[in-house]
Amino acid sequence: MELNLTGMTTERRNPRTMQLDTMSELEIVTVMNEEDARVPLAIAKKLPQIAQAAHWAAEAFAQGGRLFYMGAGTSGRLGVLDAAECPPTFGVDPGMVVGLIAGGEKAFIKAVEGAEDDRALGQSDLEAHNLTAKDVVIGIAASGRTPYVLGGLAYARSVGCRTAAIACNPGSAVGKAADLAIEVEVGPEVLTGSTRLKSGTAQKLILNMISTASMVRAGKAYQNLMVDVMQTNEKLHVRAENIVIDATGVERAEARRAIDAAGGSVKCAITMLLAGCDADEARRRLDEAKGHVRAAIGL
Repeated sequence: MELNLTGMTTERRNPRTMQLDTMSELEIVTVMNEEDARVPLAIAKKLPQIAQAAHWAAEAFAQGGRLFYMGAGTSGRLGVLDAAECPPTFGVDPGMVVGLIAGGEKAFIKAVEGAEDDRALGQSDLEAHNLTAKDVVIGIAASGRTPYVLGGLAYARSVGCRTAAIACNPGSAVGKAADLAIEVEVGPEVLTGSTRLKSGTAQKLILNMISTASMVRAGKAYQNLMVDVMQTNEKLHVRAENIVIDATGVERAEARRAIDAAGGSVKCAITMLLAGCDADEARRRLDEAKGHVRAAIGL
């Protein structure tokens, strides 16, 4: 692909920051704050598309499929970050949401020269994870033209996956290469071309929405509580108790007893307390309700 950045919103100069190098620290952070405030407004215009991506992800999870994020540089790092946060937040297997970055894990810390320009690498990274038609692949590219992402999307579509693309330029190449285009035009960056700023913020907010909405639909929340949170440290042990207390109204000692009786499962403990049953019955109810606490306590 011939590289042509002309006309891309993400590459234009921002008229509000033409004198950036003469500004004080307060002036710089003030204008950055003002520009950042534009990001949610731009995202609001694309909420139906974001919701569609989340719906596809939830459907994939329901049939044993996975969600893949693909990107290079900042875009790739944000995908890896969102994927890495799903297991502790939602208690899912690390392979359920997978973040792929051009150049591999080492590229998270240091850029790997030429990796983002390799279309074949996008395909081979997905092949290495045995991609199937049950999976969903979301390409992330602020510019909207990253070859690594384009290669991955093309392969995913050939396998029969649903595909989406997150970009910050309208009419993007990745948007055209995917089934669903989420193109959020946040405007020129404060520092010209530094898409780790507004573009990166937009991408992070969108990824938050997709993973959270799809996980909630998959039964990973009761009310607005993280009922599948993993208890990997003292803070999270206390958080688990607090979740049970908030959901059921019991005292802390009873919440801890229920969690212990449930083998550490917050979701099971809540179901036990609200349904007035033992752990085995709570697990049976949750299995029948496909992990949804609200449905399980009503059985």
